[in-house]
Amino acid sequence: MTRATKIVATLGPASSDPAVLERLLLAGVDVVRLNFSHGKAQDHIDRANLVRAVADKVGKTVALMADLQGPKIRVGKFAEGKVVLEPGAAFVLDAVRTEPGDVTAVGLDYKELPRDVRPGDVLLLNDGLIKLQVEAVRGEQVHTRVVLGGELSNNKGINKAGGGLTAPALTAKDMEDIKTAMAFQCEYLAVSFPKNATDMEMARQLAYVAGEATRHKPAMIAKIERSEAIPQLEAILKASDGIMVARGDLAVEVGNAAVPALQKRMIRMARELDKVAITATQMMESMILAPVPTRAEVSDVANAVLDGTDAVMLSAETAAGKYPVETVEQMHQIALEAERAEDISLETDFTNKKFGRIDQSIAMGALFTAHHLGCKAIIALTESGSTALWMSRHNIKVPIYGLTSQPASQRRMALYRNVRPLLMPKMTDRDAALAQAERLLVERGVLKPGDTYAITCGEPMGYPGGTNMLKVCQVG
Repeated sequence: MTRATKIVATLGPASSDPAVLERLLLAGVDVVRLNFSHGKAQDHIDRANLVRAVADKVGKTVALMADLQGPKIRVGKFAEGKVVLEPGAAFVLDAVRTEPGDVTAVGLDYKELPRDVRPGDVLLLNDGLIKLQVEAVRGEQVHTRVVLGGELSNNKGINKAGGGLTAPALTAKDMEDIKTAMAFQCEYLAVSFPKNATDMEMARQLAYVAGEATRHKPAMIAKIERSEAIPQLEAILKASDGIMVARGDLAVEVGNAAVPALQKRMIRMARELDKVAITATQMMESMILAPVPTRAEVSDVANAVLDGTDAVMLSAETAAGKYPVETVEQMHQIALEAERAEDISLETDFTNKKFGRIDQSIAMGALFTAHHLGCKAIIALTESGSTALWMSRHNIKVPIYGLTSQPASQRRMALYRNVRPLLMPKMTDRDAALAQAERLLVERGVLKPGDTYAITCGEPMGYPGGTNMLKVCQVG
């Protein structure tokens, strides 16, 4: 059984060695994430080139995701690198402080905080491990009382319980980073902290302008991290190509208990709107230091798979962990086992569903036919990858092969659940294309004589959005 759920791995010091990266790809990584919160522009370009070279070497289709840093909503630095805050103590967040912080006060990277808060607000620092209650705002100083104490070190993040910080999703750094991401033509661009559809539309326009010279247009991923994004979820999704369920900052703003239900809702809505979904944050966190995951982490990954996520994501586990390859191997096995238990409910999926496009109707017809005929494979001849995307929105045990002449479409399909992307020559003759597609899958051992498969294509050939034909074939 081939795994349908894809694995996103973050590149970092633990995984940038070519030999380790090769092992990661062979272990099951489908998308490599470049975290723009760390490193310089040239570092990311060099790493992107390395990923492409290693992927070519091992013969695997791998997508690149550039993840923008977003606004730095953080405290400044401390004289000793960290302090220990005691419950009940007074602590000042000072937007104009330039000297290093101490146990009484610290500066801010986020200078707008005094205008975003009022007495009674609760501020959560370091992923909610530190809780401060605002007592007063005096000029550029936010005076707080420590409710939940502990160790606070340099540059830890600040969240406001319930949301409400006004920081824009795109900073000047992000705008420069978009140009860098377009220089290596990332397949996916992840936008941090969007609050509404406008944030995503702006990021898309900036990316399209930056990629104009090469006509490259990346797919846009909205990272759902703010409580303000939840009421705007449908609009954000429609303005994006997918979402990342970024459970860290989101949990701090809305509360840990609210996140599991939100995760299920977001993944379900993404599938209904023909968008992709990535589930992220602390999925295998213990494996940063340990060679095996906890039982809770195994359940977490499995539940995301059963929710229908396109991909599960690793952050520090592969970027800085001691066991990056082992983590991917474990995640691969967990996803496989969860997929064995999935229910197939195509009839329910299609009940009362209307299709406004011919190509979408053909995609759905291929799923239904392949499922009931017991086909060994579904082949989608596609220029843009849209037909394969639509097919991938529904659970089916039959593997979907997205065959395209466009390398960018091939790599983009690496994130789609249950889709195996392959490159084939561009053809204008339909019969020759169908024969070549069958030959490709026979050569790869997917099909053998006597096997039945469903294949979709467009006639005339070679036009995006032109899929209008479904054929059921048997290998001779």
